[in-house]
Amino acid sequence: MEALAALADPTRRELLALLAQGELAAGELAGRFPVSRPAVSRHLRVLREAGLVRSRVEGRRRLYALDPRPLRELDEWLEPYRDLWAQRLDALDTEIARGRRARVHTPTDGDAP
Repeated sequence: MEALAALADPTRRELLALLAQGELAAGELAGRFPVSRPAVSRHLRVLREAGLVRSRVEGRRRLYALDPRPLRELDEWLEPYRDLWAQRLDALDTEIARGRRARVHTPTDGDAP
């Protein structure tokens, strides 16, 4: 569940989204955010400690890559809840459709009774 706590922050979610596209250097990642490099570095450390990213050193650069294993574990944990949400979303869709049909069949002020 460390992964879930790490994903609570929107900056960390955005970092993961960038890394899902491929490996990036810490400097490249930091340049994409309106916060300081040390702040991005702290976010990357949280992601690394949660096992969501891995890093390696290449020359003077530190490269980060997504590690999807914790996301798969989280996905497996969420699986039992998907049916619950699917049922509720289906019910919502039905109610929205009923509302649309009711508006289509309701006379407006300009219509004769």
